[in-house]
Amino acid sequence: MVSRRYGYVYHEDQVGSVAVFVQRGSTPNPYWASLTAIEHPTLFPTLATGQSPKILWIACSDSRCPETTILHLLPGDIFVEQNIANIINPTDTSGQAVIEYAVENFHVRHIIVCGHRDCGGAKSVLAGAHLTATLDSWLEPLKAVRKANGTQLDPLPLADAALKLAKLNVEASVAALQAMDVVAQAQRTRRLKVHGLLYDIGNGVLEELLSV
Repeated sequence: MVSRRYGYVYHEDQVGSVAVFVQRGSTPNPYWASLTAIEHPTLFPTLATGQSPKILWIACSDSRCPETTILHLLPGDIFVEQNIANIINPTDTSGQAVIEYAVENFHVRHIIVCGHRDCGGAKSVLAGAHLTATLDSWLEPLKAVRKANGTQLDPLPLADAALKLAKLNVEASVAALQAMDVVAQAQRTRRLKVHGLLYDIGNGVLEELLSV
């Protein structure tokens, strides 16, 4: 079975090998690099001197939600934090560091929290599923959102409840961001905007849920 990606045709079993993406020749990475250099001749030389992204994108690690592709932007345009179910967790020092670095060092103008349809985290929480100890612990903030909104969620069919919970989770994450001193100060002093979006995997369209 063959597949076409980045203009390159190769056997599907090659996808499992990292080497196919980086070896020299007519393979996906060199093809992409060459094409991008032709379309944007100054991009790579500029990126080699540093970065100045204006957007911090906080989203799920889901492979179907590639931020630069979704926003139709280029390398260097977006600073990224990804985790399971796009959760803002005060105990997550890595995530907190990304947010602080983006706000303090890059002075990003926009922070986007992006959830998505068909969220595995939301479905797991609604089903009361027990995953690994690490995942169960990580999803605690999402479980709290589910518990606080039971009257809205319980009457709904599972698919509708999962979508509603995904949206509520985005709203909770935006609120958690606004509670961070570094974000609150930037909102007061330089009008940093925080946005909550939902990505529809089925059609590729973003929906804005809130902007503060």
